[in-house]
Amino acid sequence: MADAIQQLWLTGTVSSIFFQNPENFFKILLIKIKDHNLPNFHEDEIVVTGSFGDIKEDQTYKFIGHPIDHPKYGYQFKADNYETLTPTSKEGLVAYLSGNQFKGIGPKTAEKIVDRLGVNAIDQIIKDPTCLQNLGLSRQKQTDLVAALQANVGMERAIISLNAFGFGSSLATQIYQKYQEDTIRVITENPYQLVYDITGVGFKRADSIAEKQGITADAPERYQAGILQVLNDLTFQAGDTYTDAGRLLDETLHLLESSRPAPVSEDQIAIEIQNLAKTGKIISQDHRLYPEFLFRSEWQIAEHLKRLTQERPEKIEPTVLKQLIQQAEQSLGIQYDAAQQLAIQQALESPVSLLTGGPGTGKTTVLNGIVVCFARYFEFSLDVNEYKDTPFPVLLAAPTGRAAKRMSETTGLPASTIHRLLGLNGREENNQDLETNDLDGKLLVVDEMSMVDTSLFRQLIKSVHLGMHVVLVGDKDQLPSVGPGQVFADLLNSQALPSQELEQIYRQDENSSIVELAHEVNEGVISADFFKNQSDRSFIKCLPNQIPDVIAQVVAKAKARDFSAKDMQVLIPMYKGPAGIDHLNPLVQDIMNPKKSDRSKEVKFGNFIYRIGDKVLHLVNSPDLNVFNGELGQIVAITLAKENTDKVDKITIDFEGTEVTYKRSEWSRFTLAYCTSIHKAQGSEFPLVILPLVMQFRRMLKRNLLYTAITRAKALLIMVGEPQAFETAVHALANTRKTSLVLRMQSIFTSTSKLNEAARVEAAPLKAESSTITNSVDEPLSQKLTPELIDNQTIDPMIGMGGLSPYAFLK
Repeated sequence: MADAIQQLWLTGTVSSIFFQNPENFFKILLIKIKDHNLPNFHEDEIVVTGSFGDIKEDQTYKFIGHPIDHPKYGYQFKADNYETLTPTSKEGLVAYLSGNQFKGIGPKTAEKIVDRLGVNAIDQIIKDPTCLQNLGLSRQKQTDLVAALQANVGMERAIISLNAFGFGSSLATQIYQKYQEDTIRVITENPYQLVYDITGVGFKRADSIAEKQGITADAPERYQAGILQVLNDLTFQAGDTYTDAGRLLDETLHLLESSRPAPVSEDQIAIEIQNLAKTGKIISQDHRLYPEFLFRSEWQIAEHLKRLTQERPEKIEPTVLKQLIQQAEQSLGIQYDAAQQLAIQQALESPVSLLTGGPGTGKTTVLNGIVVCFARYFEFSLDVNEYKDTPFPVLLAAPTGRAAKRMSETTGLPASTIHRLLGLNGREENNQDLETNDLDGKLLVVDEMSMVDTSLFRQLIKSVHLGMHVVLVGDKDQLPSVGPGQVFADLLNSQALPSQELEQIYRQDENSSIVELAHEVNEGVISADFFKNQSDRSFIKCLPNQIPDVIAQVVAKAKARDFSAKDMQVLIPMYKGPAGIDHLNPLVQDIMNPKKSDRSKEVKFGNFIYRIGDKVLHLVNSPDLNVFNGELGQIVAITLAKENTDKVDKITIDFEGTEVTYKRSEWSRFTLAYCTSIHKAQGSEFPLVILPLVMQFRRMLKRNLLYTAITRAKALLIMVGEPQAFETAVHALANTRKTSLVLRMQSIFTSTSKLNEAARVEAAPLKAESSTITNSVDEPLSQKLTPELIDNQTIDPMIGMGGLSPYAFLK
């Protein structure tokens, strides 16, 4: 029955194009029917929907698909495939080619083409445009004809082919925009190219297409695509910049075997690794295997830092330095200790310097001192209004929008995301040849450096002009970047650049215990009062299955005490499970922003429902919209398709003053943000942080993760879950990432060596290395949260915090 439905078709002329989305090729057409094989259908017009190329009105097409009875719009035809009905006779083809869509081709020229190439002229021209060269056509006419045919016929055939391979409209759009007229050739000749070029196309999908194209299981291109996929996955998943040959071989073997039921040769994998090394797609050095762009990036970071440090400013006279710091202290109303003064001195005297320290150690006050002293010493104004026609001499930047906003608030100066500063769109960091904005000024300060990965820092540092001072600020003990590398930690460990660590804690409030807790965690210490309730923190012991009920009560009571969704943040290590982000987000949403009435607008997308007032998280970098990955916003409007001329559902989000409207096809760019990952919260602070941890998160429970989560709490911290989970996190050091930046820095800064060609993979067969996994057993809780406490709603989320409100911490 299914086969019969798939063979239904109709032919007809496009009377009208009711709707078209240029971003994904989806169209709604009104077709004047010429012929069909639809059962029990006798109308002369029908609505056809589907993904089409450059459909034109008054042109005839054949549509293959099946009819549907739409509950609102009635009987329609859903096209799975289609084709242009080009003429098959000589006369019809001459008339077609001399039509208005082919400028410069008259009847005589069209007749000459058909006489020479025959009635399959269109197929020949699209397949091989050089067949026009001996027909007496000018070069311009040849170019125009080929372009017109590709636009009118080539796009359609490409979309048809993509549809046939099961690509949806979004991926079909990406693929066609990437390859244009070469789309069909790429898919048929080397579908594995999609893995390298198209986000969202994995090896197994490309391998399925390749198998249909007759590419054998032992084809070299199949092995190479699998190797590169695994190498990319290994580095990005672990945050490493390289892997070892044994693991690469072992994981590639598994991928190839799981993709097709065919034998896989280890020796052949080893040979193809060598071949990839010969062509530079893999770099091998000292038994380390790198993706090419990460290998180059580490070297280029070291070389650009060396370039910037070759021109060293003169030392500042001690009396002048002392006077500058005293003036800054008077201006800012603070007093710097010896370590903080040294950090200011290094920034003034060194082209590149590093500043690190934990919470409460005064990084922000030092940053302000650096800016003030810099302006006084180099004699420029910090009044941005004086620089209408010239660039402001101080550039402040951070990896996320929220971190940049915090910089701006603490300094009173404009700050930007790194992406916006460089003019990046977020998908281009790995492009070695990408042109970025040149950074010109006197001082560049980059905060939250622990979040900056290898690729982004390479783009940043190569854009800095000689003579500009660079100060890199961060907390070396926080979580490293999501992308490969641990740039800030490696720069500190290389000891190649002047650096200063701030260790003295300056408490703003004598009653504050969160900063002290963070430092204890960072030192691997579980103090006697770790789980005791304090004036600014509390702990609620419960089992994993009780987490949702406990979080619900904590959030509800916080809301009753005037904490808004913006004031509080639930931070969770993982997305899945009953205590995961995906499960808890809708739960918190229904408390903080419930549906108020049957008339209230809400729209469903994926697993979530969105309402006006919802807190959302942006997931990608969109510099053109001035919105970046990790920024939090609030939905301020929902426009349903029936309410606008575009006939598309839309959501408008306010990102702290920047309003952006997204069509439904763009809703994957954001998600609910009542609960977020700890990684996504880096660079942000919240008056109240709620932190659930359970042993189900075991593989994520590391000291730097807990430390990072605790330091997001500006005033109040509520820990929830199993004590053993918190203890495990305190005692578990994070796995050290495999990077080479320390080696590159030491090599470049101790010699004049330049980027060397990597050693090639040895010819000896590669063997996978074995590893041992130690199992551990969860210990039972000695005390449990009882169901009665949950049922009676007796959990107080802010034990010992009576009388507090969020407004005391928003100054």
